[in-house]
Amino acid sequence: MSKLSAYILKRIAFAFVTLFVISVLISLGVEFLPGDLAKSILGQQATAEALAAFRAELGLDQPLHVRYIEWLGGLMRWDLGRSLANDIPVADLIGARLSNTLFLAVVAAAIAVPLSVLLGLLAALFKETPFDKLVSMTTLTTISFPEFLVAYILIALLAVELPLFPSMANVTPAMDFWDRLHAIALPVSTLVLVVVAHIMRLTRAALINVLGRPYIEMAQLKGMTRAWIILYHALPNSLAPIINVIVINLAYLVVGVVVVEVVFVYPGLGQLLADSVSKRDLPVVQASGLIFAATYVLLNLGADVLSVLANPRLRHPK
Repeated sequence: MSKLSAYILKRIAFAFVTLFVISVLISLGVEFLPGDLAKSILGQQATAEALAAFRAELGLDQPLHVRYIEWLGGLMRWDLGRSLANDIPVADLIGARLSNTLFLAVVAAAIAVPLSVLLGLLAALFKETPFDKLVSMTTLTTISFPEFLVAYILIALLAVELPLFPSMANVTPAMDFWDRLHAIALPVSTLVLVVVAHIMRLTRAALINVLGRPYIEMAQLKGMTRAWIILYHALPNSLAPIINVIVINLAYLVVGVVVVEVVFVYPGLGQLLADSVSKRDLPVVQASGLIFAATYVLLNLGADVLSVLANPRLRHPK
């Protein structure tokens, strides 16, 4: 077995262990949340006997470890259980919400990734010029703001002062593609502003680091233009860190949408997770949290593997 294959298998095994630990932490976290699902459904006037019978019907009278083992056994059979609050199969509840979240993430990625790489290239090409300083200052500002603040600023400017886009990103299956794009314009803009900042700054830094290498100086002595050197010499040798930050930010676009979805009341998986936590709906929280965790862990695994494949020194260690 090659060292690369052994490394990939080791990272996959570590990913499964990480997901197991995360599932345990999610179960413990929901268990210690304040509130009572039975009371929220039956009402504050329900008798103790009615509450006890309802908890027994939902299985909430069993110890946490027993419920967790039953849930884990169902997961091994691809059965996510039923929602305690709605008595609906969790898979049915999550399906449409997950597709909405993926649509939001894909649209944001399609805009953010090429834009950020292009800005990083131009900033490296025109290093220390007013353009470089303006782009760096702007991206540093967007990084400094939390996502919810960026979202509220966009709502104030583009939904209240200039009513160009809706402040609530309400999408339905009946809407066509362009109507859906118009509805999610503000949440997409929020995600793009945050993601572009990270990818652009690291792309610029990686390119500038490579531009100081001896073979770049040799290319300059041969009379090659700076644009040619960056595109055909510096960029290919900077791919490892650039790929890594792109994939990690793709993971953020799926996992980090919870705050954005809550602000814009977007019917995605993040909004469902927030609602389920408030209701103590453990099966939905476990499934939603595990999907987010699996996305982040698997994309991080992909980033590590792609970084190794893009770097010959790591791919063929001495």
